[in-house]
Amino acid sequence: MRDLFDSSVERLFSDLVTADAVLACEGGEWPTELWTAVEASGFTLALVPESLGGAGAAWADVCGVLRLAGRFNLPLPLPEAMLANWLLGASGLAAVSGTLSVAARGTLRLENGRVTGAAVDVPWGRHVRHVVAVTAGAAPAVVLLPTEAATVVRTVNTAAEPRDTLKFEAVVPLASAALPTALSADVLKLGGAMMRAAQIAGALETVLAMATTYAGERVQFGKPIGSFQAIQHQIAVLAEHAAASVMSAEAAFAESDDRLARLPVMAAKICASEAAGIGAGVAHAVHGAIGFTHEHALHLTTRRLWSWRSEFGSLTDWSQQLGRALCGAGSQALWPLVTAGVLAGFEETAA
Repeated sequence: MRDLFDSSVERLFSDLVTADAVLACEGGEWPTELWTAVEASGFTLALVPESLGGAGAAWADVCGVLRLAGRFNLPLPLPEAMLANWLLGASGLAAVSGTLSVAARGTLRLENGRVTGAAVDVPWGRHVRHVVAVTAGAAPAVVLLPTEAATVVRTVNTAAEPRDTLKFEAVVPLASAALPTALSADVLKLGGAMMRAAQIAGALETVLAMATTYAGERVQFGKPIGSFQAIQHQIAVLAEHAAASVMSAEAAFAESDDRLARLPVMAAKICASEAAGIGAGVAHAVHGAIGFTHEHALHLTTRRLWSWRSEFGSLTDWSQQLGRALCGAGSQALWPLVTAGVLAGFEETAA
């Protein structure tokens, strides 16, 4: 299934996700044709159980799809829709067709069957019809909310991708269910971190390919700049971080099943967020000033690297959580953590 997914998505993105299409979206356009094609491919429902109308794919089956989304700078909430429908399915709710996103941050509360509060930094919030969130409180619930009932405060990230605040006032959710006991209240943040880790890994593969190609074509002092040891060293550093990001993301997806594998996901986001900054810096150093120009495609990917590294938990945020958990478990917990990825008392149910 993995090979079929990857090859199908790569053909689709190669045909439709051009630099001009990405730039048009940064200008505020919604790519209707592209979304229709992506939704028709069925990947928004890939992680939904077959009994609820989905494909019943495992997390490991879709890591390549998310890496390709990052590699092509996909200007759509496909990762968010996949995560949202997975959580709906895990909660026993029907999956949703159409545009869909997630709200991993905010102050949403469910009281007397109505939702009030703000959902913060909702990817593509102004464009999607529905958003999935987990409400705060002693009894968290998974809710499906109509965005037409929200007041939208528009903001964008460094890559000009919408990251809006949606304010709800006594809105009746379209569907709701108690959050499964096997999932933590921060499940959307954790899932979003895993998605972004895979996207960053794919984006790093792109900038590595661009830097390597440019170093072989750009001639200085009579020979390609890639023949200089300083450039070779920089590209080697970029290659190391790209490879580490790919492997950590693949491990997080492979370890996740009905629940998200918290420790591998944290490690993947930490690794990817660190690599994003280093990789973008190296790629621009190799390209020189040309990489920042509007006409060159490099900035399309590096601006996303700079944005995604902070979304759904930054490098500092996840590193502090991991450090506190390890210190709290004591020195005897270090060896099992390093060798087996096991940290007693710190599994998926920890918030």
